[in-house]
Amino acid sequence: MEGQKRAWIYCAIDAPEDSRNTLKDQRQQLMDYAEQMGFEISGSASDTGRQPFWERPGFCEFIESAKNGRTDILLLASLHCIGHTAMQLAQFQAMAGSLGIEVYSPMTGAMQFCQ
Repeated sequence: MEGQKRAWIYCAIDAPEDSRNTLKDQRQQLMDYAEQMGFEISGSASDTGRQPFWERPGFCEFIESAKNGRTDILLLASLHCIGHTAMQLAQFQAMAGSLGIEVYSPMTGAMQFCQ
């Protein structure tokens, strides 16, 4: 479909492993949301652990897709998938803005960042 927005599904948890299938549940929730919103899925990735988002292999895959113009939207279960501190969220906001990426979550819809 021409003009359809392309969304990247990103799932993350703080735990070192996914013993409760949380990543699978997040991914399904985001797949359902993308379908509901009419987004084309351009890719997906997931990460575990507490390292900063810019050091996570899955998030780096998303960055490459966005830099190469293959992704318009990042779908997250919540901003906690990115970070828990104001500094991390501010860095994420700056990065999303510089790439021209919109951020959506099933719970909040389009995420609006203060300028």
